[in-house]
Amino acid sequence: MAQHVEKSSPDIEFPIGFGINNRGADLRAAEIDRAQRKHSVWGITAEFDETDPLLNAARAARKAGYTRMDAYTPMPVEGLSDAIGYRNKQMPALMFCGGLLGCSLGYFIQWYSLGYGYALNHGGRPYHSWPNFIVITFECTILFTALTGVFGMLILNGLPTLYHPMFNLEGFERHSQDRFFLTIEARDKNFDFEKTLAFMRTMGALRVEVVEK
Repeated sequence: MAQHVEKSSPDIEFPIGFGINNRGADLRAAEIDRAQRKHSVWGITAEFDETDPLLNAARAARKAGYTRMDAYTPMPVEGLSDAIGYRNKQMPALMFCGGLLGCSLGYFIQWYSLGYGYALNHGGRPYHSWPNFIVITFECTILFTALTGVFGMLILNGLPTLYHPMFNLEGFERHSQDRFFLTIEARDKNFDFEKTLAFMRTMGALRVEVVEK
């Protein structure tokens, strides 16, 4: 359960995590901890009622060296992705590899089947006639790239998300209505419970809460 910052939490562990940028793995680990009834801090969140304070807080946190943070808003906020330092580095590489696999597989199937597996002499034309292979090769490239993008997005984002630590926060349902939340996660390399908590209190937020896994 989420705890208000004024309450003491003697049984809570405060891990400092590095980890990889895989939100799906992080959420699954948090769900396991919750099922095992482990009380550990997942992050510290600040609640705002306007976008400007949220953007200012995100930029200040980024400037302070925090990189593992996320924002929850009822609508897209221009500049927020840059403010929290969001960079999609994994999906382009995954989709490139998927497209390369599709391209190679599509060409190989045609080359092997028409040249070796079931070779036919069509008017003396060469068995390996690469211009005839272009269309299917292109289609396989597009197909595998699209499928890799869809399933890669679902896996890396941990979707469908049946559990998220922020669900424990009282009033978090308003993030889809009229509230804006900025969370610094405990896995951030610069996360220190006392220092990060004090830092979040300087943001001018409506409230600051500790979020447990």
